[in-house]
Amino acid sequence: MKRSKSLLLLVGAGLLLSGGCKPLFDIRKAMYDQEKYEPLEATDFFGDRRSARPLIEGTVAQGQLKLDDHLYLGIEEVEPGEFTQAKSYPFEITADDLARGKERFEIYCSVCHGLSGNGNGMVVRRGYKWAPSFHSEKLRGMPPGYFFGVISNGYGDMQSYAHQVPVEDRWRITAYIQTLQRSQFATEQDLAAVEEAQAAAPADEETHASPEHADEHH
Repeated sequence: MKRSKSLLLLVGAGLLLSGGCKPLFDIRKAMYDQEKYEPLEATDFFGDRRSARPLIEGTVAQGQLKLDDHLYLGIEEVEPGEFTQAKSYPFEITADDLARGKERFEIYCSVCHGLSGNGNGMVVRRGYKWAPSFHSEKLRGMPPGYFFGVISNGYGDMQSYAHQVPVEDRWRITAYIQTLQRSQFATEQDLAAVEEAQAAAPADEETHASPEHADEHH
């Protein structure tokens, strides 16, 4: 008797489960097969038959409204409607910016232009076309906006690095390039200014530590 009741319960449970599966399956199938356009699927609703609609003219993604022409394009307005390559930087260049620019330069630029900017990078020494030297008279006379534009848009055989290098880092690389240029053509006034800055810098506390503390870390 007990065995018969157990069997009936199992049969009933099986019927309930089998009866509930079909509605659940239908719901899932309906969700999967709901009316929607698959990627690149055509439609007769629009005249051009494209189901994926083009963006409305002037649409800008959130966070991508680039109104600062100086920062994003490397140009400055000299007169209303008249622009020129920027002769200044869109933000103050600090020692940290130069350090970052040096790091990025050595990653992306030195392979062609060389660590010193002479145009004899590693790929050039392996047979690639000689890269322009930043120390030529022509390039030494170029404003920061020129170098920023070349990095952003490419020039000649050089590709654009806009996708690899963020906009701020392009300016930092530019600052480092101009630092390299100045290092090769430093004037007596430049050297005197460096010596004055070094003299004015605070002395290294560890270097001038008193004798009684000299062996504290040994």
